[in-house]
Amino acid sequence: MNFPFFIAKRYLVSKKSHNAINIISGIALGGIAIGTIALIIVLSAFNGISNLVQSLYNSFGPDISITASKGKIFQPTGALFNNVKHINGVKYFSEVMQDKALLKYNDQQSFAVIKGVSNSFEAMTQFDTLIRDGAFTLSHSGLDYGVFGKGIAYQLGLGVSNADYYSITCYSIKRGLKSTPDPRDAIIEKHLFPSGTFSINDDFDFRYVITSINFARQLFDYQDSSVTAIEIGLAKGANPNEVKNKIKNILGPDYLVKDRFEQNELLFKTLKSEKLWTFIILVFILIIATFNIVGSLSMLILDKEKDIDILWKMGVDMNTVKKIFMYEGMLITLIGALGGLALGTIICLVQIYFKVVSFSKGFLIDAYPVSMQVTDYLYVFTAVIVIGFLASWYPVRVFTSKGAVKPA
Repeated sequence: MNFPFFIAKRYLVSKKSHNAINIISGIALGGIAIGTIALIIVLSAFNGISNLVQSLYNSFGPDISITASKGKIFQPTGALFNNVKHINGVKYFSEVMQDKALLKYNDQQSFAVIKGVSNSFEAMTQFDTLIRDGAFTLSHSGLDYGVFGKGIAYQLGLGVSNADYYSITCYSIKRGLKSTPDPRDAIIEKHLFPSGTFSINDDFDFRYVITSINFARQLFDYQDSSVTAIEIGLAKGANPNEVKNKIKNILGPDYLVKDRFEQNELLFKTLKSEKLWTFIILVFILIIATFNIVGSLSMLILDKEKDIDILWKMGVDMNTVKKIFMYEGMLITLIGALGGLALGTIICLVQIYFKVVSFSKGFLIDAYPVSMQVTDYLYVFTAVIVIGFLASWYPVRVFTSKGAVKPA
């Protein structure tokens, strides 16, 4: 067995001449364990929230979107788009027409983005999972229906139960009309019945109304096959980057092709930066907790001065003595880190399976989401070990270099 490690292990478990050293060593180990637990729990909880937010955005948006690089409208016809439909990995090809409109219901008014979608939209996004009241119906018996964001429904005072009796009036401006003696001639007026409400977050709930693409084209004065975007849904196992690059090569520079990350670039960058800063803040707290190692080793070195003198006379050099106390500090760090990782994992698993921290009714989920990632464990363990090494190295170097334990 490694001699310095053997002595360090004995020092760790043996009783010291001063009880304060045992107490400080225990506090140091406990501080590292608690700091590690906090890192694992907070990062796992942050992963859960991030995954939830991303899943909600993914339920609304496509795997890949195609828009015009210049202008807002384009025609998704011809050989180019036919080739896009037949790319290996493309499962859904959904046409979209969206623009802003004024909605009026009784005396209430609200601006909203009317998003007209084709029939494949529901299957592609599994949007029915976001429906809170009613159903995902866009047309029925010759009538036009829409699924309203919960925020817009609240502003207008809509009720799905009275959908067959009262319609919402939608207003937009006619295209290409320069002047008219009667302002009403410049307005397009269409009626839409509410079939349901959906809820994602305020950014969507107070902004969007989902309806059929035919209704949106009529409302925004497009009678042809014009679209504002094409939304692509990929088959399971398809590589998004490969499909995106193939689409870019086919369509050329006249179109913008974006994957999920590029469509919500600000969101994903914000989530990553928030997690990074959370990790940094908790690491600083962990650094404060490891100061106990400095105190523990400093007192232990002074307490074992006689032992060091004996080892010196037996032929042990000072580098070996330094290794003994370095191993002591690293043992405290390692035990605290492994214990913290284990307890943090247990707490996360308890939340995942037993939902101890639950939400009241009305939330999208019934309990606080938690998601453990291997990379988090690697980062936390590495950070703890590095901090523990520095906290151990400093007192050993200072006390031995100044001759505080140098044998007579």
